[in-house]
Amino acid sequence: MQPAVTLTLITPSFDTQLSRPLLAFRMPAGFPSPADDYLEARIDLNKALIDHPAATFFFRVSGDSMTGAGIYDGDLLIVDRAAEWVSGSIVVACVNAEYTVKRIRKVGSRVWLVPENVQFPTIEVTEESDCEIFGRVTGSVRQF
Repeated sequence: MQPAVTLTLITPSFDTQLSRPLLAFRMPAGFPSPADDYLEARIDLNKALIDHPAATFFFRVSGDSMTGAGIYDGDLLIVDRAAEWVSGSIVVACVNAEYTVKRIRKVGSRVWLVPENVQFPTIEVTEESDCEIFGRVTGSVRQF
């Protein structure tokens, strides 16, 4: 069975620091409001998005099996190998030597990799499965 999404591994670089302004107000997505014009702090996206630099990888998503979770073709996933996963986490798994991203579900001793698109099958992980949980997805980046 082919995974319903393919992933391209991208190794992060932490050689540079690029702190950018972080405004103190939340951007309204509904009705416009008068803008507050002061700066709260500066933000470095590496520090804001990555807890374990040595254990963090990026993956570029190809496919649409996770659209129900807000993960779309072309998104860049932040994957932390040191982060613990629990049932309900979104993980990158290596199934039959191919990477895939799915929500992991565990009930008792049974484990499934569940897509967030009904057009794709659920993968049951058994003792006979060639499956390794690579890491937990901790964030995503999408460009418009």
